[in-house]
Amino acid sequence: MRPTALLTRVLRLPRVKAVRGATTVAHDDGDALRDAVIELIDAIRQANSFRDDEVISALFTVTPDLISGFPAEAARAAGWHDVPLLCSSEIGVPGALPRCLRVLLHIETHWKVPPRHVYLREARALRPDIVS
Repeated sequence: MRPTALLTRVLRLPRVKAVRGATTVAHDDGDALRDAVIELIDAIRQANSFRDDEVISALFTVTPDLISGFPAEAARAAGWHDVPLLCSSEIGVPGALPRCLRVLLHIETHWKVPPRHVYLREARALRPDIVS
């Protein structure tokens, strides 16, 4: 174990971890995108038992075929007013999963177990090695 990890554990300090998640949106529509963001955030929160005030930042990406809204707007509407949020477009790789929404969260909490990454809907195909 690294000395900093040992010190963090001994002093019971919170640790920063990154948590990934992804889902797909049925069609490019603002309401569908908002619902997908909220569903994904809720699923990640439930899988990892963190509070919203422990979220340091969130980076959302969408595939180029999702242009009807900003995932960050949906996250703010869902209550993440104090979380720095950023949206970006995925590169348009031919054959990539269409209408895909991804998120990378940085969370500071007292982790007892490794973070659980969440993949919903068709995005489960992106990481079959960790989807149960």
